[in-house]
Amino acid sequence: MQLLLKNDISQVPLLADFINQVCNEFALDQNLSFQLNLVLEEAVVNVIQYAFPKGEEHTFTLDADKEADTITFVLKDDGKPFNPLKQAPNVDINLSAEKRQIGGLGIFLVQQMMDDVDYQRTPDGMNVLVMRKKSS
Repeated sequence: MQLLLKNDISQVPLLADFINQVCNEFALDQNLSFQLNLVLEEAVVNVIQYAFPKGEEHTFTLDADKEADTITFVLKDDGKPFNPLKQAPNVDINLSAEKRQIGGLGIFLVQQMMDDVDYQRTPDGMNVLVMRKKSS
């Protein structure tokens, strides 16, 4: 299953519909559906807000696949090179929200809630974020 998105925040409701469709197709429970909505919205909104120069229109994709008991989401964009696993600020969750620096919380959530997260920059200039979650 694939969702094609524009780098416009108005696309976020399409993401929620897609995730609900994926969860129904793969018979995932409501708790897992909630987690996936949270995680994927974080990842997609970061692409929308930060991957592309302001004012430029781009499209990017989110693919979903299930094999055995693992669901895999692949987020691909042709934006600025950015490895969130290495370049996002470290998050100190022990600090209060007021004292915590801005940035990094989204990828922290992704890494905490997914079973496996990987990033690569392809030779043809694509950011590829792969997120896997066991469905059982």
